[in-house]
Amino acid sequence: MFKNALVYRIDLWEPPTQADIAQRLERGRFAECAPTQPEAVGWVEPRGEKQGALLESVAGQLILRLCTESKPVPAGVVRQQLDARLDRIEAETGRRPKGKAKRELKEQIVHDLLPRAFPKRATTTVWIDLAARLVLIDASSPKKADTLVTRLVDLFGGLRLSPLQTSLSPATAMSAWLTDKEAPPRFTIDRDCELKQPDSEKAAVRYARHTLDIDEVGEHIRQGKLPTQLAMTWSSRVSFVLTEGLVLKKIKLLDVVLENSASAGGADGGFEADVAIVTGELRLLLPDLLEALGGVMEGPA
Repeated sequence: MFKNALVYRIDLWEPPTQADIAQRLERGRFAECAPTQPEAVGWVEPRGEKQGALLESVAGQLILRLCTESKPVPAGVVRQQLDARLDRIEAETGRRPKGKAKRELKEQIVHDLLPRAFPKRATTTVWIDLAARLVLIDASSPKKADTLVTRLVDLFGGLRLSPLQTSLSPATAMSAWLTDKEAPPRFTIDRDCELKQPDSEKAAVRYARHTLDIDEVGEHIRQGKLPTQLAMTWSSRVSFVLTEGLVLKKIKLLDVVLENSASAGGADGGFEADVAIVTGELRLLLPDLLEALGGVMEGPA
């Protein structure tokens, strides 16, 4: 449940009832690709139960899950078959198809190969915190979240989301923490970091399982490199990697949290307990992180 967290702010939305949300999700329930269909996208059950509920509400937190199935056709196979057809046509007619004719041949080859392609599936979890007016997506980059954001906007007419922005950029804040050798309140700096030169050469220095409380790190920053990723821990409860794009990666609940929740399983396989624990921790972590980054930058109303 949430290895990553990309945070969006709800700028505009009057949420419908949960019954209405469930009905809308049902109309977009996932169906696997047809034989010649290259991609399918739809909502699936957060609990993983077939034909189960597509919307889960745990302690007021809404959980949804989007599934994407694609049937990639190997480019090398397409190119090989296309060249063979072009050679055959050239031998028969004396002319080698180009432009539109070549593109149509390629499209036909892909269409013919699709029924034999092996489908690949990926799911992405979304958490809607109505009280905080935030949406968190389990994605490691905005590009990976684009499909889900588009689906959410289509699903809820009038919903407007914007990526969360802070007064201090993460790169600026991380530079200060590393240079001063001091983490913000309630956080500690761990042992992984990436520094990158913001120019065309993109020179990078990476530290893995290495103490960062050294002058060498500050010297790299003074020479112009900026932190793009920094491993941190919040209140000895949650570890994560903060990126320059304000994405939390590699989120992990630590032993003190897991020990206290070890007996929280139930007949549902512990789904509700897992959701409650993860959302409960992140709802406390996020305000502290945003405060460390100078607070949320207000956008247009």
